[in-house]
Amino acid sequence: MNLLKRSTCLALIICFTLVNIQCKNDKKDKKEDSEIMENKESSVIQKKDFGATSEGEKVDLYILRNTQGMEVEIITYGGRITSLKVPDKNGKYENVVLGFDSISQYVSDNPFFGALIGRYGNRIAKGEFSLDGKKFSLPLNNGENHLHGGEKGFDKVVWKVEEVQDNKNSLKLSYLSQDGEQGYPGNLNTEVTYTLNDDNSLDVLYEATTDKKTIVNLTQHSYFNLSGDFSSTILDHEIKINADKYLPVDASLIPTGELKKVEGTPFDFREVKSVGRDIVKENENEQLKRGLGFDHCWVLNEQNSGVRFAASAYHPESGRLLEVFTDEPGIQFYTGNFLDGTLTQKGGVGTYGKRSGLCLETQHYPDSPNHNDFPSVVLTPGEKYTSQTSFKFSIK
Repeated sequence: MNLLKRSTCLALIICFTLVNIQCKNDKKDKKEDSEIMENKESSVIQKKDFGATSEGEKVDLYILRNTQGMEVEIITYGGRITSLKVPDKNGKYENVVLGFDSISQYVSDNPFFGALIGRYGNRIAKGEFSLDGKKFSLPLNNGENHLHGGEKGFDKVVWKVEEVQDNKNSLKLSYLSQDGEQGYPGNLNTEVTYTLNDDNSLDVLYEATTDKKTIVNLTQHSYFNLSGDFSSTILDHEIKINADKYLPVDASLIPTGELKKVEGTPFDFREVKSVGRDIVKENENEQLKRGLGFDHCWVLNEQNSGVRFAASAYHPESGRLLEVFTDEPGIQFYTGNFLDGTLTQKGGVGTYGKRSGLCLETQHYPDSPNHNDFPSVVLTPGEKYTSQTSFKFSIK
């Protein structure tokens, strides 16, 4: 009888213990589910390790998510957008920007995928400009010209990052470009803030100050393919650009100084048309021939009127629509003409072929320091450089 009682007690103890463990596990699962939901609702920023540069500098990756499910990944190397996931008309989320899986790929020579560009976006003729009669020489890294800040522009440095306290879905990146860096005068303190909003727009705010007169022209260099399939080209994307004029270029892709009307040319995107419709004229149109396609700056309408509609890209099959808004005077529309199939896609599933991505780079005009009639890019001590651009995604 005593043995039976002891066995019964032991069984009850084991049963109670198992129930207690299960209750704790249930509470733990509910807590984890609650934390996941809380993270989704509050759009908490995640941080991950992304390796290190060849110089041993640590690189971090930050993930921003909004309550709709849109997700943006940004690394501190070059402030680059490495992934941007948005839904198609069927609610399927896919990455729509070209990028790489590893820091080693970004460190190697690549076409500025997703990068913040500075000090000067686009080209400066022969790498020379003057301020107050003093001549400055910059590295020549694009034939006879200076491109996107030089051999080590803002795309090739590690930015400092801080989460913006009053906005849980903003990330502020900062970088001090020292006096004389890449030939530019002045210590330039630069801050760029990415903000992911619940209307599926990604805002980019650029700010900078200097202690010497200098020039500055910042932009964002993401390559978009709204199909989410990087093995396909962007020729079927439908483009609209809010511009009556564009800047013709010489043989080295430097603006000639003329502001030419787009009317009657392949550069007329005032009404929506596919990229492929007129790009086929690249062998008969001198400007398309020089750029190997579209690689030009458009003079946006409504200058000096603040943030306004600049351009849009639409992919009919997926239904994804990208609209770009900015306070900049120009936008560089580039159709990935120099991609040649040598760069490996994310996931190693293929390579990035010619025209597998397009860029819509909001900016001041190329070679502005050497054209007095172009909008000024000069920044002086006591002034603050500010520029705003928004990339808004929706379904059409």
